[in-house]
Amino acid sequence: MKKDIRSYTYDELKTQTAHLGEKPFRAGQIYKWLHVKLADTFDEMTNLSLDLRERLKAEYEIYPVELAERQISKLDGTNKFLFRLGDGNMVESVLMKYRHGNSVCISSQAGCRMGCVFCASTIGGLNRNLTASEMLSQIYQIQKLTEERVSNVVVMGTGEPLDNYDNFVKFIHLLTDEHGLNISQRNVTVSTCGIVPRILDLAEEKMQITLALSLHGSTQEKRRRLMPVADRYRLEEVLSACDTYFEKTGRRVTYEYSLVHGVNDRDEDARELVSILKPRNCHLNLIPVNPVKERHFVRPDRENALNFKNKLEKSGINVTIRREMGSDIDGACGQLRRRYAEKEMPADEI
Repeated sequence: MKKDIRSYTYDELKTQTAHLGEKPFRAGQIYKWLHVKLADTFDEMTNLSLDLRERLKAEYEIYPVELAERQISKLDGTNKFLFRLGDGNMVESVLMKYRHGNSVCISSQAGCRMGCVFCASTIGGLNRNLTASEMLSQIYQIQKLTEERVSNVVVMGTGEPLDNYDNFVKFIHLLTDEHGLNISQRNVTVSTCGIVPRILDLAEEKMQITLALSLHGSTQEKRRRLMPVADRYRLEEVLSACDTYFEKTGRRVTYEYSLVHGVNDRDEDARELVSILKPRNCHLNLIPVNPVKERHFVRPDRENALNFKNKLEKSGINVTIRREMGSDIDGACGQLRRRYAEKEMPADEI
């Protein structure tokens, strides 16, 4: 395969252009085409000589993502995108429109091997990691399709970002580079199910992104029932790693908690959450679980969710219920990708 030119950092691209015998300013021109003008072909780079464009084509490739399907919510304008990668794998991205700007949720892997029992993304397991450029290209294609700037990025789609650590970290550096889209690190959130060594590695990067931990259970045993990763990393270890992230970066950790009716939304769950979160400077985000046809979990009704929230607030927990968006489309992570895969599969394999 040819070299993936969009995955090079600015400094790495300067090294590559020197290898081609070009002056350093050429790297700036190419980088701008790739990350500001969002070019998907070398032929678009009209301020480069034809000879240089041909040499770039010979050694490098720009690997864009191709739109396979787009759904637009009639309720709130949320856009769900299904993108096809160069090898035929599919990933999902979501554009959410807020008063403060456009937020995009992207995928970091094609599939997922974490096995969380309420999540559609894990059905079928992991196909492969995404490259840094494939993560970027989801954002770039959404900007091109909508002709609107993205101001916030959430890496919370299909996959476990910290299971694809090196590509994820490079993606963050490219996304926030002053020569590219220059999105503030403070406007980036990464969600993890709790891979302790990688949380500690990320703390040492000393970036200013927000860490969101998928908690989902108020005790080790309850978390194990929902998240197989808890067999590897105990709740106490995960919470300690999140504390380290806060100490090293000064960034308050968000704890994500999918509310599943009759499973983790009882009074004792609220009391246990208070006991582990009250000592911490953190935010709790309650997420009424999205129904997935392959699973049998039920979301609590609005009144029960509010009662659960109120119990936590009365004990001093900083808590919100995530605003539901795109409820009239395939909103849950992995649903659109899964439905597309079923259309392509023989009936006896579904």
